[in-house]
Amino acid sequence: MLGIQLDKGKGQPLRRQLYQAIKERIERGALEQGEALPSTRELAAALSLSRNTVCEAYDMLLTEGYTVSRSGAPTRVAAGIKRDQSPISRFETAAVMPEEKLILADFRTGKPDLRQFPTYTWQQMVHQAAAVLDRTGMGYSGPQGLPELRTELAAWLFRSRGMSVNPEDIFITSGATFGIHLAAAMLCADGGEILGEDPCHTGMRMAFQSRGCRVHPVPVDEQGLRTELLSPGVGIRGIYVTPSHQFPLGGIMPAARRAALIRYADAQNAYIIEDDYDSEFRYWGEPVAPIYTMAPDRVIYIGTFSKLTFPALRVGYAIVPASLQRNWTRQRTFTDVQNPILEQAALAVFLKTRKLDRHGKKMRRIYGERRMVLTDSLKEAFGDACRIWGDGAGLHLAAEFPGRRFDGVFVETCRQAGILLTSAEYHAIEKGRHENKLLLGYGHLTPEEIRTGVGELKNFISLK
Repeated sequence: MLGIQLDKGKGQPLRRQLYQAIKERIERGALEQGEALPSTRELAAALSLSRNTVCEAYDMLLTEGYTVSRSGAPTRVAAGIKRDQSPISRFETAAVMPEEKLILADFRTGKPDLRQFPTYTWQQMVHQAAAVLDRTGMGYSGPQGLPELRTELAAWLFRSRGMSVNPEDIFITSGATFGIHLAAAMLCADGGEILGEDPCHTGMRMAFQSRGCRVHPVPVDEQGLRTELLSPGVGIRGIYVTPSHQFPLGGIMPAARRAALIRYADAQNAYIIEDDYDSEFRYWGEPVAPIYTMAPDRVIYIGTFSKLTFPALRVGYAIVPASLQRNWTRQRTFTDVQNPILEQAALAVFLKTRKLDRHGKKMRRIYGERRMVLTDSLKEAFGDACRIWGDGAGLHLAAEFPGRRFDGVFVETCRQAGILLTSAEYHAIEKGRHENKLLLGYGHLTPEEIRTGVGELKNFISLK
């Protein structure tokens, strides 16, 4: 009856199956408004159900307004429910599976080597955190983050960056991108505008733009943002920079430019948004001191553990000037309140026991060796036709090929051939300045995969 078939082995209550079947028929118009439904006794007999099961399904339909009923009258379909839809073609409803292609070389950026992460140790820490979690910890802990994590984070920043930070100035975030969203929400609420490096991370730029911020490009060279090109502007509220390892070209901003940037921010009454991208992976020399250490009252310092641990751990942090903390707290409270507590507690132990320090030291050695393999392989394959940009840091490098042009068509053709990479031009705001540069990620690749990948890239480029 009504073309309904129920599955008693489905694991879903029969009353729910019956309710959904009738509901769907009403929505698509198979049962028209005003049409009487069979009596509960009649439908129960037709479907070999108990009458109580049918009554419960009818009650659900009545409660949600799909049917109307009066004493002594049959249950009828309510008015105004049928959806007016154009037919959907089978091509739109079918899941389109991408054609599987053999990957010959995977040079995508921002990918750490997850095979090296001490998964068992992390699982133990999460288990321990869950075991000691009391009722207080199971409630709302507030937008600033777990106090124990902020304390350990402050100590770690002092050990690893030489930064002296008050834990009360640290705010835990759901990764660096979320920190950018909060900064944009504060700085651009009144129509404020942002200056950004060009090129800069496309995802970060889009985070600003999704909050309604206009992003004005400032060109980058081998020493980062060109501060001599900064000019006064009405409504400039923030300057987004990656000074310790510029993304994507890899340069380090020298002290003179940092000082000039701070003077500009002071004059504009603007804030520097310092994204400390990949700076924990520096392969020679001491870590680069952040701009924050020069002007903590002018800098929103944003960091993340995505590369040092694993990307699915959505725990980042921001060091926020006192003048912005009240607004930051408000923005976070009305966005998602807080981060999951177990990950914060486990990460606090990871930091306190110095196990994260040891893991970071190990990965710096491994990534440094892989960077050397990549640079040597590029020199061997391309000689003087390839020039490496940037300082020895991060999980990718920029390779310049003078006279070459790597546009979107080239990158897509590479992908079709099984070579996955990104061009620097993809991250450029004003196009045409960096068409001859490729970005080659290496953190997730073994030395042999790097050598093989460079060979495949050489063969591909030589055909173009």
